[in-house]
Amino acid sequence: MKTLPVAVQVYSVREDAERDFAGTMKKIKEMGYDGVELAGLYGLTPKEVKAAIEDAGLVALSAHVPFQELVADMEGTIAQYVEIGVKFIAIPYLMEEDRPGTPKFEGNVKLFEEIAKACKAHGIQTLYHNHDFEFVRIDGKYALDMLYDAVPADYPQTELDTCWVKYAGEDPARYIEKYAGRCPVVHLKDYVGVKSDRQPYALIQADGQDDATAQNDATFEFRPVGHGCQDFPSIPQAV
Repeated sequence: MKTLPVAVQVYSVREDAERDFAGTMKKIKEMGYDGVELAGLYGLTPKEVKAAIEDAGLVALSAHVPFQELVADMEGTIAQYVEIGVKFIAIPYLMEEDRPGTPKFEGNVKLFEEIAKACKAHGIQTLYHNHDFEFVRIDGKYALDMLYDAVPADYPQTELDTCWVKYAGEDPARYIEKYAGRCPVVHLKDYVGVKSDRQPYALIQADGQDDATAQNDATFEFRPVGHGCQDFPSIPQAV
């Protein structure tokens, strides 16, 4: 049985990281994790972030970097993560006006490729992290697949989020297999519930609603890995 390294998305412990980044990194290491995926710098310099991660004995595996930041200052933003030493930069989320089915999406796909090439020049691989809204069909085909068909295999690669693949009605393990060789990082998340008209992103504060409101929506709730509806034994076997 193969052993895979496991990292923590720092967004999951964002309040702790905001209060004490270095201490939070040490706690993550004590829990047995191998690395972290950043979601912001928490008011610290890249040098301070790098030092805290290394002092804790962790690997700075990757970083979720907002699309808007990368477009606004591509070289300057990338340079911060070069200094930290991440292996991957993931485009984590698209605002509604940037998503598939909007007039901007075709141009955004070209920007994804431009960002990926700029990252590659600095030794960083770019990833695209999906939610469920990329599983809208355009001319009979999922927008997520259209995106990957439209760019070379490295520009960008994929960071499949197993929660949102499942929530969209697809099998995460099969999707990992579909993009074999192009999916170096996988997000493991579990949940209970069914797809509804109400976006579930309130739980990650992406749609401006608070967590309490989201928790009252019985159609969707996050669960610890292995305690929801995901078939987790199949997922690492597909990696």
